[in-house]
Amino acid sequence: MTVMEQRGAYRPSPPPAWQPRTDPAPLLPDAEPYRVLGTEAAAKVDPELLRSLYAHLVRGRRYNTQATALTKQGRLAVYPSSTGQEACEVAAALALQERDWLFPSYRDTLAVVARGVDPVEALTLLRGDRHTGYDPVAHRVAPLSTPLATQLPHAVGLAHAARLRGDDVVALAMVGDGGTSEGDFHEALNFAAVWQAPVVFLVQNNGFAISVPLAKQTAAPSLAHKAVGYGMPGRLVDGNDAAAVHEVLSDAVRHARAGGGPTLVEAVTYRIDAHTNADDATRYRGDTEVEAWRAHDPVELLERELTGRGLLDEDAVAAVREDAEAMAARLRERMNQDAVLDPMDLFEHVYAEPTPQLREQQALLRAELVAESEEGTAR
Repeated sequence: MTVMEQRGAYRPSPPPAWQPRTDPAPLLPDAEPYRVLGTEAAAKVDPELLRSLYAHLVRGRRYNTQATALTKQGRLAVYPSSTGQEACEVAAALALQERDWLFPSYRDTLAVVARGVDPVEALTLLRGDRHTGYDPVAHRVAPLSTPLATQLPHAVGLAHAARLRGDDVVALAMVGDGGTSEGDFHEALNFAAVWQAPVVFLVQNNGFAISVPLAKQTAAPSLAHKAVGYGMPGRLVDGNDAAAVHEVLSDAVRHARAGGGPTLVEAVTYRIDAHTNADDATRYRGDTEVEAWRAHDPVELLERELTGRGLLDEDAVAAVREDAEAMAARLRERMNQDAVLDPMDLFEHVYAEPTPQLREQQALLRAELVAESEEGTAR
């Protein structure tokens, strides 16, 4: 006797005729990456917004070069540069309201700084300190996430909880193309769509997951097309066009805030520098490819638009660059100061109520430190 032949066995009725739950047409992404700069749409963008984007881009570029130099000087353990991707970083921060939340990945330091976090505090984690470096709640910025895509489910959870509480909050989660190959990416998008959570996913497709090109990660027409499978809109945008990225993300944030649910945005960009200071990018890509993308530099694209329309003159350009240099000088000065570290801090913030084992370890380390100090005094 089979299980299905037993008395009382569950016998499902024939399924109803299949009907699509969602019309896929409105969810399909743009046929080509959406652009604003160099098109008629640029004339409709607020000039003050363009100037603000430009100032942030120039500061961001200088921040990248300064942080990279600090890594070579041993002041940072690692720095994943976002040179070439500054438009995505800045637009993500400026598209949010103060009450919203940003969930960055490890490469999104510029977005964190543009959100208002102190430039030095934004580098604390990359300096080798176990602390985040800044107060996530005060800034509404989650910690920089080194594990790929783990911040995405967190963003969905926060956004869903905010909606349940009636809070008018949107979460914007940033991830690289490599992160879209992680299970967390699938889980986050699936939950977000089912719950209609007010969250925006920004994929910065910079062409490589360290050394793995996108073609070896997915056969999809674009990463934005993945949105259709989850039942959310997908947008494809030129990631080096700051005005276009800001417009697309702002639309997605408004859509989420109005109860329309999540959106997946793929920004097509390029990582000009190596993956990190530990990476040799010449082993998997050529100079010709890199130079082709330099010709589509996000800073130059916006500067060309502004100067061409008479919205930015030489004095204004010089003032923005001087401000960026002053920021870099302050960053150098503060990062060249050695951090004051207390080994006993290892036991703080582990548990609200320390366990017996933790107290035992704490006492052991304290005794070792005292003995070391007494030995040094005796000498």
